[in-house]
This record gives sequence, structure tokens and C-alpha cells, in this order.
Amino acid sequence: MPTMTAAGVELAYTRQGTGDPVVLVAGLGGEGKGWGSQIESFAQDFDTIVPDHPGTGASGHTESYTLEHHARALADLITGLGTGPAHIVGSSTGGAIAQIMALDHPATVCSISLVSSWARADDFFRHQFAVRKDTLLRLGSAAYAETTALFLFSPTFFRDHYDKVRAWADSASGGDASVMAARIDMIMAHDQLYPRSGRFGRRLHPAPSVGGSSRGHPRRRVRRDRRGTPHIQGRPSRVPQSGQGVHRPTLTGAG
Repeated sequence: MPTMTAAGVELAYTRQGTGDPVVLVAGLGGEGKGWGSQIESFAQDFDTIVPDHPGTGASGHTESYTLEHHARALADLITGLGTGPAHIVGSSTGGAIAQIMALDHPATVCSISLVSSWARADDFFRHQFAVRKDTLLRLGSAAYAETTALFLFSPTFFRDHYDKVRAWADSASGGDASVMAARIDMIMAHDQLYPRSGRFGRRLHPAPSVGGSSRGHPRRRVRRDRRGTPHIQGRPSRVPQSGQGVHRPTLTGAG
């Protein structure tokens, strides 16, 4: 797997396909391989770049577990590859990274698509990850993976494809508990909404979270008003049998 120095870290990535550049940014686990068969699907039409987050997978170790550092690393990767602005598709934690890329590194971003992501943690989110972190630190990575599977996969997928759920839990059970704990703290701190940060402006409207069974994929485009304030806009849609235990609205900028 090729690597590139980005934000002081050796960032590992795969690249395949031709066309407009698309960067697939994984969720909390951080490994690009989590996109599975979607990588090949994207590569049929796009120059598809799939990195491992800093400190995960084949990427180098980092002492900086912040979303801002991750966003800077991916922006450096895009710049270093010379692809020009890319479409950023971020799943969960990857969506939080995509938001910061659009805000802090707009020259590297053509559009962002947010999948099962958030702009600020709510009570459900905080409670869920507090329990998951406690499980991780008390019982270890294997118990954490078993618990996490209940949040990542819908009951229907769990029932109909238990072999795949079992394989995922087994593959996720060997991680470094201290690294994952730091990554959980990293996502708990994510807040890009008014009034705390004000980075997405004041006027917001709730939109359904990604999930359910209708067709399509979510897409959000970033635009800036005359004051330079970024706004994420676009119609949310649903991905068949998506899980992740989502029980909260996603907030998108209304301009």
C-alpha cells in the first residue's frame, strides 16, 4: 500500500479508477478497507482514493488524535497527489472529518457527502459512546467489538447476515484499546454548530438521519455566503438496511 507524508504522518491509501477524484473517508475504526465492495463501485466512475486515518491500519502512528489533524492530513494527501479539489464521502467519523475539511481546507474540497454523521453530539450519542468506551477500558477490545456490532448493524442485517457481522466483530477485536479510547474522545469533542462554534451559522433545520430502505445516497454540498460562512445543504436520502443505531436528527445549514 502506498504512503505519503501528510500532516507529519505517513498516511497509507489505495487508489484506483479514473475520472473525477473521490476520497472515501472511513468511520471510527479508521481503516479504508471498511468501505468494502463500495470501493470498486466508486472506481468504475471515479478516481477513488481510500486512506487509512492517522494511527490506524497501515498509516503511521500519531500523537494527535483530533479531527482537525485528520482533516489536515487528508487535505495534504489530496494536495500531494495533485488531484485538485475532490468529492469527499465521509461515513460517521469520516463525515465529521469532511465537515472540517470543507471549513478549513476548502481548496481541496469540491463537495461533501455525509453518511450517518453529525455536527454536534447529542445525549444519545454521548451516552452511547460513554458506554462503549467504558466497555473498552474495562473489558478490552474483544468485548468492545461485540458491543459495537449492536450499534453498527441494523437488526434485519444482523439476522439475515450474521456470518458477516461475526466476521466484522472478529476482525475488529484486536485493536489497541488506548488508541480507540483516544479516538472516542476525539469524536465526542466534535461540535461545529451555533452557538458554541458558530461555524455552520445560526439558521439550521433538522433532516432525517441516513438509514432505512429507500434508494439513493446522501449528498450535501457546501456553499459560502457573502460573509464566508459555510453552509451544508442538500436533500438527505436513505441507504438500504443501514444501521449504527441512529436515533438523532442530522442538522444541515439552511442558509
